[in-house]
Amino acid sequence: MNYQEKSIKNWAEDDRPREKLSLKGERALSDSELLAIIMGSGSREESAVELAKRILNSVDNNWNNLSRLSIKDLCKFKGIGEAKAISIITALEIGRRKAIQELPEKPKITRSRDIFQVMQSIIGDLNVEEFWVLFLNQGNFVVKKELIGRGGISYVAVDVRIIMKIALEEYATGIILAHNHPSGNLNPSRDDYRLTEKIKTAARTLDIELLDHLILNQKSYFSFADEGRL
Repeated sequence: MNYQEKSIKNWAEDDRPREKLSLKGERALSDSELLAIIMGSGSREESAVELAKRILNSVDNNWNNLSRLSIKDLCKFKGIGEAKAISIITALEIGRRKAIQELPEKPKITRSRDIFQVMQSIIGDLNVEEFWVLFLNQGNFVVKKELIGRGGISYVAVDVRIIMKIALEEYATGIILAHNHPSGNLNPSRDDYRLTEKIKTAARTLDIELLDHLILNQKSYFSFADEGRL
């Protein structure tokens, strides 16, 4: 089979990802078809959909795993150059930022699992540490979530004064800390314990309660509150 035969342009109209999306909507497309649209084209040996399938298979067909690949990682696939790699990374970052902004209903936090559901899509699959704070009102509804610090693979600097300033501006009565461990290890470090205690002490002076501190990865989390560490 030559390249011309494998080209998406020669497929039945219903099988072409763009036309399929136009006719049936985005929900009708498979993951590989969506990725093929992002890439725009395949290579001389395979169509965009076939290339997309190969890439997704390499990450267990998991978008979170795909988002962890760098430009260099993606360019190792034959048919992926820097431009296509950048397009893939950009699309996945848009999805991540969309998840960050999805708080129209002000979720209520009643347990650690609620925190994980709010934060997992935001920081669970990052390759570097990010430290976030959820600010809650008296009803335990999240009124604001804020990125406080971004660091390297194993450390992030956090300014406690910024946390307290935002808490006062939002009239928060409770705060929840959350950060990720890119290594996947959920055990708190000594620095995690020290920082938690420092923030708890500062919050107490302002009659603000530190409700929990979550360390999370893609699939699970460690809760200071659940483990009696607050």
